[in-house]
Amino acid sequence: MTPLLVIGDCMLDRDVSGSVDRICPEAPVPVLDEQSGASFAGGAGRAATIASDSSDVTLITALGADEAGEACRRLLKRSGVRVLDLGLDGATPEKIRLRSDGRTLLRLDRGSAPTRATVGDLLDHHREAVRDATAVLVSDYGRGVASHAQLRHAIAERAADVPVVWDPHPRGRPPIAGVALATPNRREAAEAVPDVRGTTIRADAARARELRERWQATAIALTLGEEGALLEQGAAVPVMIPAPTRAHGDPCGAGDCFAASAAIRLADGASAVESVTSAVAAATRYVAGERGSAAASPAGGAGSLEQARAIAERVRAEGGTVVATGGCFDLLHAGHIATLESARRLGDCLLVLLNSDRSVSALKGPDRPLVHQDDRARLLESLRCVDAVVIFDDPDPTALLEQLQPHLFAKGGDYAGEALPETAVMRRFAGQTVILPTLEGRSTTRLIERALASEAAR
Repeated sequence: MTPLLVIGDCMLDRDVSGSVDRICPEAPVPVLDEQSGASFAGGAGRAATIASDSSDVTLITALGADEAGEACRRLLKRSGVRVLDLGLDGATPEKIRLRSDGRTLLRLDRGSAPTRATVGDLLDHHREAVRDATAVLVSDYGRGVASHAQLRHAIAERAADVPVVWDPHPRGRPPIAGVALATPNRREAAEAVPDVRGTTIRADAARARELRERWQATAIALTLGEEGALLEQGAAVPVMIPAPTRAHGDPCGAGDCFAASAAIRLADGASAVESVTSAVAAATRYVAGERGSAAASPAGGAGSLEQARAIAERVRAEGGTVVATGGCFDLLHAGHIATLESARRLGDCLLVLLNSDRSVSALKGPDRPLVHQDDRARLLESLRCVDAVVIFDDPDPTALLEQLQPHLFAKGGDYAGEALPETAVMRRFAGQTVILPTLEGRSTTRLIERALASEAAR
């Protein structure tokens, strides 16, 4: 797992959920009947927790000697995050959200104001953690950790050798010079660069360019919510990275997910464009409620068994028909499209079980596939007829069929149903295998043969 050092302010987040069925008699306000509650390590703690799904995470933060601070320590330890506490002379901040039907009605903040809490001194083990870091994420929430002079000096010395991602805050100090990537959101950028007016992409690009120069950052990823992100690297034209889908859900924590994903990808050697693309996809999935790894591939969640299972369960609960199909889908062509569209018309969702690169090589030979599994999955997911893609390593998708239990398994080509290994599996849970006709003369093998013949004729 990728080692990652997260630095920043931690707080205790609490969600209190319930139902609202009446108005308070003393005042025209809704009455929330509490039904459940959950606590999370918030701020930099949330970023560290998200990153811990795919990274070995150390967190340098400042916690008070109080109940909220102890709760944060327990939550972070449970997530596998190693905490190096600077100590906080003051109360650990708390943010309590009162929610109903997935919406926040009110937020109650507890804890001393940022100016009243004092962060402790940097000790040898803190300096050692910064010196040994292979990647650093600074998650600034404006409460003193990211403004700590000794800590900033230590980060600046390390920034020349490892990627540093800085998620700034309006109440905090600007990022140190030389960070690999700074990740302000649109509102923060507008406040930092008030001379640029407007809400257009042109205005966003101008603000990002100004901030990159002012902060002496290698790149700025200006996050734009459900629109994606704008990446400014000093080129004549910025890079616009749209969100793969428009996610409808709770956006709390999406910025932390974005920054953590970008830091992990940069640590793995990815370019700024690749890292921000992955970060946009990860944040989109986070808002949609898919709390998976922050370092997932840029294929927009391709290969997610959890996503496919959720779709299948929803369709089944609504009385619909779940259809699955499988294959290599190397060099996607018109024959594939016809088969997939036909399969989708058989039911209410289509799950594509995609052979991984290793599986394709075992079936087709060492020269195949021609297209990487993430790219094949992404092409399939872009089709309107495909609801989810799951990548598998086995020679056939029988193990996945056991888990997903679709009503129908559709196979394109001239196969005898009894000869298919999937047929026996489908029978075990009363499913049915069917064969779909294919378009004559369309196949990946023929495309490859034509390309080779054309090249040889030159």
